[in-house]
Amino acid sequence: MVDITHKSNTLRKAVAIATVKVSGQHTIDAIVQKKVPKGDVFEFSRVAGLFAVKKTSDVIPDCHPLPIEYTAISHEIEGLNIVIRVEVHTVYKTGVEVEAMHGASVTALTLYDMLKPIDKGIEIFNIRLDHKSGGKSQYKLPEGSSLKCAVVVCSDSIARGEKQDGSGKAIISKLEQFKLETNHYDIIPDDFAQIQKKAMELAEQEYDLLIFTGGTGLSPRDVTPDAIAPLLDKEIPGIMENARKYGQDRMPYAMLSRGVAGFIGGTLVITLPGSVKGVEESIDALFPAVLHVFKVQDGTRHN
Repeated sequence: MVDITHKSNTLRKAVAIATVKVSGQHTIDAIVQKKVPKGDVFEFSRVAGLFAVKKTSDVIPDCHPLPIEYTAISHEIEGLNIVIRVEVHTVYKTGVEVEAMHGASVTALTLYDMLKPIDKGIEIFNIRLDHKSGGKSQYKLPEGSSLKCAVVVCSDSIARGEKQDGSGKAIISKLEQFKLETNHYDIIPDDFAQIQKKAMELAEQEYDLLIFTGGTGLSPRDVTPDAIAPLLDKEIPGIMENARKYGQDRMPYAMLSRGVAGFIGGTLVITLPGSVKGVEESIDALFPAVLHVFKVQDGTRHN
């Protein structure tokens, strides 16, 4: 199965449609009048569909087992067609479109099985996904939008040339996945005054997004949050709370990060850990949902 451990739980929905066509009005009349020998075809097929939704991962090899938190199955008669609609919800890391389509397929097949004694001309066709929502795709910036982004690495050893930067480049690579270009990349010592100076310079240059990496731990040399916190005009505690929770689910030491986030003027500043794994997990936790803050801040600014 595809690795989804890097994903976050979100509300995900899917609606699938299947159509069963009978050969004559006599079949529709038997359904409506509940005279089908095998029983109430709508109720039996609905129950079969419910089982199918819940058992999808048992029969589709690459489907992940996931919590099904809502399923609704309906039938609508349109002439000689019976249109089946299956809606499925979950709060999980992956979507439920296959579950909805599997439910629609089995519902349709159950109709076929129950009706074939009285109708030899039944057809099942047009099993399709009608709609899905949830996941990261719903949080993307509108097409044509752009953000002015900066990445600053805070490290004494990297600034002295003793080590190579990995975390800053990892952030740049991650941002590219969300079609965000890094317009400024810098390496500075983990120094209180220099961090504050750099933050204010980039805020004054009207950068939209400024990400610092490094200096968020417990060492006396880790001063990035201490330098940034007093500069914030508006702190957004939930950003780093979410990053820490995401990291905590994967590595218990994530709770020790002291990162902060908020606005300096119109610039969103986020302070991330200095390790490559730490920044990658933080970006996975925060993006692209964090981009919604720019729509809230100014709905027309980036159109």
